[in-house]
Amino acid sequence: MALIGSLAAQAVQMLLVLLVAPLLTGLVRKVKARLQRRRGPPLLQPYRDLRRLIAKEVVLAENASWLFRVAPYLIFSTTWVAAALVPTFATGLLFSWTGDLIAIIALLGTARFLLQLAALDIGTSFGGIGASRESLIASLAEPATIMIVFTIALIAGSTQLSHVAAFMASGQVGLRVSLAFALVALVIVAIAENARIPVDNPATHLELTMVHEAMVLEYSGRHLAMIELAAAVKLLFHLSLIACVFFPFGLAQDGWDPLACAAGAGLWLAKLAAGGVLLAMFETSIAKMRVFRVPGFLGAALMLGLLATLLLFISRSL
Repeated sequence: MALIGSLAAQAVQMLLVLLVAPLLTGLVRKVKARLQRRRGPPLLQPYRDLRRLIAKEVVLAENASWLFRVAPYLIFSTTWVAAALVPTFATGLLFSWTGDLIAIIALLGTARFLLQLAALDIGTSFGGIGASRESLIASLAEPATIMIVFTIALIAGSTQLSHVAAFMASGQVGLRVSLAFALVALVIVAIAENARIPVDNPATHLELTMVHEAMVLEYSGRHLAMIELAAAVKLLFHLSLIACVFFPFGLAQDGWDPLACAAGAGLWLAKLAAGGVLLAMFETSIAKMRVFRVPGFLGAALMLGLLATLLLFISRSL
């Protein structure tokens, strides 16, 4: 029975990640519209968009290779696996031993690499522009992410997310400046990774500003649906990661306890809603920055990650 309960909990987490991701995107759009005094689309509009795209016919360029056709499914699967490995409502699930931060970063890096290859496959100018800008962002975001992982691993003594969440929730951490720096750095990286303002604007199609949208302009139908769903899952992943590492309260501990898991799922949804509202407020209050200022924005995240790691070494040597 314990094995069946563990399998059920793991399956519920994977399904929740997939089902809640479009709702989170709809919440961000709705809050942004309300802050701009517009009615905005319904909360369930992302689900309707995905259904409409899946029903449409796929239009492919004549010179599209097999990579262009396969990339959307690989991007979605790797992103979904990375998001499903993050503890959402419970720790110590059946596949929690695979939830290593370094492995998760590698999965997201693989998805980004596949998207860049697909953008370059057709040979359009927009695809090349988007891929080059994405490479610029990744060259600064990934080192910052690694420094954040080093900071968390030095504090918790592990890179396994279940162990990290349990340690952070145990009260042994206390107040640490390193964790505050790591949190700010992770927020900056999450904004850049999800193509949000001020780094990118997911609602624009201007060649001077778009990054992510430039790489997916040639996709249509179910291929575009897979990429849009992967983008929604990626946003949910970063909010879940921030909640798991820095706000791990309410997570059900090892074992299959239906009441504890239900309470943990409710708190997880509340954390996602709070993160979505804060993201919408942040995007509404600032403007899109120029592309050449993005390295300075991400450089701040890299510097904060370095400072967080150095402060840990300095505090241990005293």
